[in-house]
Amino acid sequence: MKIINIAIADDEQLFRSGIRFLLEREANINVIFEAENGEELINFIKNTEEFPDVILMDLKMPEINGVEATKTLHKSHPNIKIIALTSYDGKSFITNMIDVGASSYLLKNASPKKVIHTINKVFEKGFYYDDRVLKIIHENIISSTGKRIKSDLDNQLLSKREIDVLELLCDQYTTAEIAEKLFISPRTVEGHRNNLLAKTQSKNVAGLVIYGIQKKLIEISPDFY
Repeated sequence: MKIINIAIADDEQLFRSGIRFLLEREANINVIFEAENGEELINFIKNTEEFPDVILMDLKMPEINGVEATKTLHKSHPNIKIIALTSYDGKSFITNMIDVGASSYLLKNASPKKVIHTINKVFEKGFYYDDRVLKIIHENIISSTGKRIKSDLDNQLLSKREIDVLELLCDQYTTAEIAEKLFISPRTVEGHRNNLLAKTQSKNVAGLVIYGIQKKLIEISPDFY
């Protein structure tokens, strides 16, 4: 059994104590640090020899807030997965946190079972979004005026044509519509779709969308309200 090392960043001591008590009842979870703001968390990461696998990050904190802390840590330590755990449920908050590198987004009124499930999924897969967050992400992609990022083809794992198909799938075009837009046959579109699923180890189009976001092949500018 692999132990998941956790750090908690939240300015409310009572909440930190409560979530720590919940987590430490799990045999595979070990809380290694608590921070009351983003600055304290970043300083810990800079100086520690024992890194957390997963950080539970509040959004509104003094000194450095959760968005800025996530952005900083995602750049300096991309292997550390960050789960937003907050009382803010607005669409702009969700897309903003995911845009700067959060691997999941939870509300503080989530059930203990859901919190534990999300931590385990993020540790196993690198990300986990529930249906509501997936819907918001998808709506943002559809409505965003931002350009898709095409320069990084994930070390050539995906071909340019597969990226084209991925973008159109994200825009909710049907197989026939994609075929018409790209001047290829529907059968070829299905072939590209199956290749995308296999290469990214995704089970469905939602999984492809998340893969594109995580690999920065799809941009989700936080301009959707």
